[in-house]
Amino acid sequence: MSNILRLFIFMAIFLSGVFVAKYFYAPKNTPQEEATVLLEKIQTVSKLVTVEGQFSEIYNYSEYQGYFTWLYDKKVLVRVRATVSAGYDLEKMNFTAVPETKTIRISALPEAQILAIDHNLDYYDLSAGIFNSFSPEDYNKINSRAKDLIRDQALKSNLMFAAREQGQKMMDLIKFMVESAGWKLEIGQNPKLPTGQTN
Repeated sequence: MSNILRLFIFMAIFLSGVFVAKYFYAPKNTPQEEATVLLEKIQTVSKLVTVEGQFSEIYNYSEYQGYFTWLYDKKVLVRVRATVSAGYDLEKMNFTAVPETKTIRISALPEAQILAIDHNLDYYDLSAGIFNSFSPEDYNKINSRAKDLIRDQALKSNLMFAAREQGQKMMDLIKFMVESAGWKLEIGQNPKLPTGQTN
């Protein structure tokens, strides 16, 4: 057997052994996680969600210093996906029952508003300069700005119109139920609130 063939066989056995040792005996990486969850506050709410809208946005965030761009500039492309809930804050309504006249008086629905925005961010094409990396403050700013963009998009869409439409259907249903029970429903008027108000 030639020396070259022996060397080849030895190398094949050695590499096979390295592979087996690495695959079967190497320590496995186990991610360590630790979390502390605190319940800070419980409060009662009286809110009626009448519609939900699914929105998506591509947000391009960048900072350019002008010179030596590879040292200082940073940019990121963010895909924002959000569920926007719209409806009514029922705490702004008043309800009064008058048993003597079998009358229920309620104030009119306030103006429909955005009640909640549940959004997720996916970061793409993230690049930063050597001396200007992304900080936690940058990510917080991007998150806040992305939420504002979704809110603006929701207000420009027909979401608020759909919320008002569903609110009126709810009022018609309440009126039907009250009158079916032999009572009378009186609906007052409320001043309108800004459509974009959120809590």
